[in-house]
Amino acid sequence: MADDLFSSVYNPDVLSCLANLSNDEVFTPPDVVNKMLDMLPQELFRNPDTTFLDPACKTGVFLREIAKRLITGLEPQIPDLQERIDHIFHKQLYGIAITELTSLLSRRGVYCSKYPNSEFSVTQFDDAEGNIRYRNIKHSWVNGKCKYCGTSKSTVLGGGERGQTLESHAYEWIHTLKPEEIFNMKFDVIISNPPYQLDDGGAGKSAKPIYQLFVNTAKQLKPRFISMIIPSRWFSGGKDVTEFRQDMLHDNRLRVLHDYMNAADCFSGVDIKGGVCYFLWERDNEGLCEITTHKSDNSVVKSSRSLLEPGVETFIRESEMISILHKVQGQKEESIIGIISARDPFGYDIREENSLKTVPHKYSLQKSKNGNVEFYYNGWRRHGVGYVSIDSVGNNKDWVEKYKVLIPRSWGSGDATKDRVKPFIAGPHAVCTETYVVVGPFDTCEEAQHAISYINTKFFHALVALMKISQQAPQKVYSFVPIQDFKKPWTDTELYAKYNLSVNEIDVIESLIKPLDGGDTDAD
Repeated sequence: MADDLFSSVYNPDVLSCLANLSNDEVFTPPDVVNKMLDMLPQELFRNPDTTFLDPACKTGVFLREIAKRLITGLEPQIPDLQERIDHIFHKQLYGIAITELTSLLSRRGVYCSKYPNSEFSVTQFDDAEGNIRYRNIKHSWVNGKCKYCGTSKSTVLGGGERGQTLESHAYEWIHTLKPEEIFNMKFDVIISNPPYQLDDGGAGKSAKPIYQLFVNTAKQLKPRFISMIIPSRWFSGGKDVTEFRQDMLHDNRLRVLHDYMNAADCFSGVDIKGGVCYFLWERDNEGLCEITTHKSDNSVVKSSRSLLEPGVETFIRESEMISILHKVQGQKEESIIGIISARDPFGYDIREENSLKTVPHKYSLQKSKNGNVEFYYNGWRRHGVGYVSIDSVGNNKDWVEKYKVLIPRSWGSGDATKDRVKPFIAGPHAVCTETYVVVGPFDTCEEAQHAISYINTKFFHALVALMKISQQAPQKVYSFVPIQDFKKPWTDTELYAKYNLSVNEIDVIESLIKPLDGGDTDAD
């Protein structure tokens, strides 16, 4: 089939192929590839029997850089250069391209010819794809969703407008129950930068992560080593990755982890909320993980530890914060999430068209005499205050007449160490949309003001940073923050003393969190 395709005069339209690349297909720079290869035992590149697979080839850069190391490492055993090249490309390097275009790019990058059976290829194959294959796999639809990757049928088919020659993004590696049969061989190393997500047909712009499917399929083949670069948001959040997160955090075979808080430090000009990471998984070697955190200010922090701290079911990204968290937890205080609302704090009346889940369709900028209450909205291309019928409130009606502190549910760039949020008080006769979380309610305005004094501290934001890995700040990101007595205001100085923080620990927080509005965060 492949020979028929590539021996014909068919030439894909490059612009159409480029436009058809799926979202989050990020090309990997060679220097990042080599940093990932540096994590592997270097004797692998001196062994003529080591096999490598990239299951998501885009430019072939992983296989190309591996080939360079093998060409050098195998010289003592295979002195003849052409014989060495033939052995490496035929017996050691394998790839699966994610689209037809990337199959051509990868073969050009690895074999120096997009057709490895041509006279221009550095090594001769009998067919036109060599060891870098591409198959235009179809999705398997069940109730409008692919049973393998979860993408929506309407998105892929585009209402019938999508041409038959365009790729469906049904990546072969994750659209089979038997990936071991793709090449019918075992691999020592599986290394890649997989696609990160696909549209799942959800409300608005909704996308389903698929990077975890590539990692899980790689584990299914039980290679000696796995190394992949993926979004870091799996550490503590992310849609549809709960099971993957638990598996990874409890897997002691994850031996090396490089975490980049700013994805642009790996992929220039690319914005991936929460950053990216690459890891080394070793099948036969359990132990502590060597963690290197590359911070946004270009500083680097290294630690050797388990991915999970005792009693903590999430990854603590900031290694320097671990001792502080232990001191806070040692007080055995309740978490502040006990007074922080879950999503959609005031609900809505399903009998009404004007739902408080978003900006109601029916609202007035003038307060009426019909018992309407203030509502605060944030988003929907605007923000502000309007008025809505009390009958539209479906949840927590007993909160309406009390004082509340409102915090935007989405704030900052996803880095709590950089971006601060301004809480404000919503008094009696007020509600809000789901674009806010509610702290409280409080019986007095004074208590709400004291709560804000606490929220404005660096101490508070440092603990939020342990869980906040994306722009969203739902209830769970406040899990590590202890509740305080709001009969009094709070300052960082008082909190540092209460939790017996050392000078070094205080310095960690002070350097981690910038002052609100550039000034002192201590409340008056």
